Amino acid sequence: MMAQIFDQIGRWAAFQMEPEKAHGLAIAALKSGLLKPRAHIADACLSVDVAGLSFPNPVGVAAGFDKNAEAYQPLLNLGFGFTEVGTLTPRAQVGNPKPRVFRLEADKGVINRLGFNNEGHAPAHAQLLRHRPTGLVGVNIGANKDSEDRVADYVAGIEVFADVASYFTVNVSSPNTPGLRDLQTRENLRVLLDQVGDARARAEAASKRKPPLFLKIAPDVTEGDLDDICQEVLDQGLDGMIVSNTTLSRAGLTADKDEAGGLSGKPLFDRSTIALAKVRQRVGKELALIGVGGIDDAPSALMKIRAGADLIQLYTGIIYQGPHVAQEICTGLQKACQSEGVKRIGDLRDSALDDWARRVLAP
Repeated sequence: MMAQIFDQIGRWAAFQMEPEKAHGLAIAALKSGLLKPRAHIADACLSVDVAGLSFPNPVGVAAGFDKNAEAYQPLLNLGFGFTEVGTLTPRAQVGNPKPRVFRLEADKGVINRLGFNNEGHAPAHAQLLRHRPTGLVGVNIGANKDSEDRVADYVAGIEVFADVASYFTVNVSSPNTPGLRDLQTRENLRVLLDQVGDARARAEAASKRKPPLFLKIAPDVTEGDLDDICQEVLDQGLDGMIVSNTTLSRAGLTADKDEAGGLSGKPLFDRSTIALAKVRQRVGKELALIGVGGIDDAPSALMKIRAGADLIQLYTGIIYQGPHVAQEICTGLQKACQSEGVKRIGDLRDSALDDWARRVLAP
């Protein structure tokens, strides 16, 4: 109860600030130790084994929250089963002009046009090397906005972080870097994944480590796009996919918000879950899928799992529900296992797959 009260007070105070400043203070609070660690719920029903990794629970932090690998350990200490740093580009970049983050409180959403603002590969790698995490930390890699060879930027990410990444996410789905989503077209994706795969193979030969490789896609795709993307993922032997990034659609908002950028949070839930289910239909039962978009409580997390997700990630949900949302979701998932009479949360995966997959993926 006290933790909930402090969460509410902290949320109220944060919402009096400009969103990006509030986020910076949240990272500072995590780094300072102001947010006390919370014990993981030790229940075998929550564990998930996919892509050669063992996750203590399926609830993770999406990329974008800890862009520069500053707060991964405090986030793990709050009960998250894993977290993902980045998006990281080879060279530091400031991103798009401010203001560039906008809360939509009535809809529990956020619009951002940050533009891969980060400090670059070197500082993040040094941090991960110096302070090895006690849990699973993925590295989300991208390309600099002014890069002359974007594929080479992704290859550099594999080469730099191969010795510290629990897994890699190839992010070709941000709407805030002009032309980036063009890498989702089949021919471009084939070139990218081929070279990224070669880079991982070289890193494996040198270090004997082979971090799993995930592709993060946008929800603003057609059925034909999904056919091509999923087939290419299977052909290239990737370990999984993350569905999805933010959307350019404004469907589901109760009020117009005339700001450019990607929309996340509750309004994204249906669109991203439909895309997730359709991806699961195309890739089969074995490929690992991480569901992202609109999750902020146990029922929404469970629905993502029922629609085909092995794991789920939050970002906007942390903003609106507070830092202890991971424990609350895990408690709810634990109760779901008990009420459904299953041994593992993964046993509930795909139980609503057909319902979601038959829905229309709106343009």
